[in-house]
Amino acid sequence: MKKKNLLKPLQNPPSKCQQSLPPLSPLMDSPQIPIPSLSLFPTTPQPHHHKQLFSFLKAHLTHQPLTPKTLLHFLKTKLHHHPIFTHYDFQVFSWASTVDSFRHDHSTYLWMAHSLASSHRFSLLRSLLSFVVANPCPCSPGIFSCPQIEPLFRFVIDAFCRSRKLSDAVFAFESMKKLIDGRPSVVIYNVMINGYLKSGDFDNALRFYERMEKDRVKPDVCTFNTLISGYCRNGKFESGLKLFKEMKEKSCRPNVVSFNTLIQGFFRERKVKEAIEMANEMTQSGCQFSTVTCEILVKGLCMEGQVLEASDMIVDFCRKGLLPKGFDYCGLVEELCGKGNAGRAFEVVNELWLKEDVPSSMACTTLIEGLRRSQRREDSFGLMEKMLKDGIVPDILTFNCLMQDLCDLGRTMDANKFRLLASAKGLEPDEVTYNILVYGYTRDGRRKEGENLVDEMLDKGYIPDIATYTRLMDRLSNSTSSTLEKVSAIHR
Repeated sequence: MKKKNLLKPLQNPPSKCQQSLPPLSPLMDSPQIPIPSLSLFPTTPQPHHHKQLFSFLKAHLTHQPLTPKTLLHFLKTKLHHHPIFTHYDFQVFSWASTVDSFRHDHSTYLWMAHSLASSHRFSLLRSLLSFVVANPCPCSPGIFSCPQIEPLFRFVIDAFCRSRKLSDAVFAFESMKKLIDGRPSVVIYNVMINGYLKSGDFDNALRFYERMEKDRVKPDVCTFNTLISGYCRNGKFESGLKLFKEMKEKSCRPNVVSFNTLIQGFFRERKVKEAIEMANEMTQSGCQFSTVTCEILVKGLCMEGQVLEASDMIVDFCRKGLLPKGFDYCGLVEELCGKGNAGRAFEVVNELWLKEDVPSSMACTTLIEGLRRSQRREDSFGLMEKMLKDGIVPDILTFNCLMQDLCDLGRTMDANKFRLLASAKGLEPDEVTYNILVYGYTRDGRRKEGENLVDEMLDKGYIPDIATYTRLMDRLSNSTSSTLEKVSAIHR
């Protein structure tokens, strides 16, 4: 069998280390498999690694026939995990190609491509592609190409595009076309178009789309979505709308990404009415709202100062069963509270909650803060109780603020009930919580309840020394005496 010469050994300028190394002796165990020479390696191993490297290769590659399967096993399980020799994988791959009885197939090609791409060795990755073109996978007999070649090139093209190496991606694309049967799949064209857009080269993205049409490859929804997004990001929204119409004319049904892109585009153009109309068209076409759709609509309306309209819209979606599960309306609550409409936010949350659209912990705590600022303390207490009963755990800071509010109103007993409920739901009160309650009981003249809490604090390590303990107990004792004096004065 004729040796393959496309992957030439990588040559480096000789170094002192190279000149001092003795010539390699052949592997006696398997004379038919030649050992790789030093010229295959990009950097010569250190002298003390020299014998280790070739002993390692000899130990794993000479006791069985060299096949793609055995080579792949060696590369994956032995060389890849070696702390010193792992970066010689491509050189071992190249050496194997010089063995007369061996031919690489798609399995070794694909593994090598993944290894080179993941370690950003892109010049070697390009060399690998040249080798693949000159030495096609032998797994498919006759005139047909290996069906795994296109997935291999798709991965490589995507790797080049992600690294902004578009010229290499084009090289890979052209190389692939020489090997595969028929036309490339639409997925590969999409990867190329997206790669150009990510690199900010919108003109070449459009040229590749035109080439796609010339190659008689039918664009899919991903193709159109990518280009529509590109038009919108490049200030060509009207062209994006035209492409959207073309998309429907070509019987390509828009999906949620298509509509979301255009709705957001309308808001960027400050065309609120058209954005809402596009959302209506979305539902009429049978495409369901996603959480992103609702977020775009709420944010767009709020940016135009239409916060109440946004709240009405979300409630309407909920009543019609259009609101997607998992939509977090915290942003809407924050906007309403920020505009002094905590009452409306409270109504929205309650209505959605009744429809089993449970708010997030962040939405609830945001609303509680808004209600407190609006002096609607009773509503904030009721909301906290509902949260805890439904297993929505607030942050300790918000919880302690409500504890303080209750104690300030002389309702320390109610505050302690909240503490017990919160503990049962997984919110562990901290030292601040206990101090708030103890001082609340002190003001209320409830010595016994306060002393019980002080004992709990002692057990939990919240009282650092005996002086603090004594001070708390004395305050409780004095508060009881003060309360008795007030009662006696009243009865006189």
